Amino acid sequence: TTRWAITDDPDRWGICGGSSGGNCAFTAAWLRPDAFRRVICFLSSFVQMPDGNPYPALIPEAPRKPLRIFMQAGHRDLGWNEPEWNWLANNLRVAAALAEAEYDFRLVLGDGGHSPNHGGVLLPDALRWTFRQTDAEKVGA
Repeated sequence: TTRWAITDDPDRWGICGGSSGGNCAFTAAWLRPDAFRRVICFLSSFVQMPDGNPYPALIPEAPRKPLRIFMQAGHRDLGWNEPEWNWLANNLRVAAALAEAEYDFRLVLGDGGHSPNHGGVLLPDALRWTFRQTDAEKVGA
């Protein structure tokens, strides 16, 4: 339609979610970078994925994908002081794998638990950061 400007450029498409939606958003972009390249995931429940969190081992081994990822995690998220089912630790493991594989990502930690409050405050900045135009993109434009 002429009323809305819609693009087919996957660099201009993003996906966002919190909790189970956070790891769903990450997974959708991981599996379909042809459709989604900008990801915002708040308090992702990677620990609840069937057969465990695959990403710490998968990210460094897979060919690098054209993704930009904004992650938010809470210091006192579910299981924060437990050796297993620790949501904070699993988010940190994914972030570490992204860092080691040289992805364009940002991790913001908060002191809260499993609540949308911190993510809601961060959302405007997350959108600006995730959809920013880098110097390399400006040169290629």
